[in-house]
Amino acid sequence: MRVCVIDGQGGGLGKLLVSRLRGALGERHAVVASGTTSAAARAMREAGAVYVSVGQSAIVDTLPTVDVIVGTLNLVLPGAMGGEITPAVAHAILNAKAKKVLLPLNGAHVEIVGTEECTLHALIARSLARVARFAGTSCPD
Repeated sequence: MRVCVIDGQGGGLGKLLVSRLRGALGERHAVVASGTTSAAARAMREAGAVYVSVGQSAIVDTLPTVDVIVGTLNLVLPGAMGGEITPAVAHAILNAKAKKVLLPLNGAHVEIVGTEECTLHALIARSLARVARFAGTSCPD
């Protein structure tokens, strides 16, 4: 299975996700990363992503090759992340056949009704558990 973490800006969240996914999924599954900026891509490479791409074209080209996409709700909101999420990126993510595991964090002031507030670490833990289920593995606590 190939899991793609997408992040932008400085890549702090993407770095956390890549690192934790690598630990949760082991070597049997590939964790790849796509950054909307070179700083985000660099952070995710440092965290251990096996393949890293950067920019709109690279993101769009990578998505058909992955089974799961992990990131924040911002990824499907054109104009989010200070304009880093282009309409083409949002469209490619929404239309990808991959399952999407999106953390309800966003700077666009969009609230998802039915989700309770959690800490970032709790959201990451839930996301990891979901991806591990897709991979048929268990997620360490």
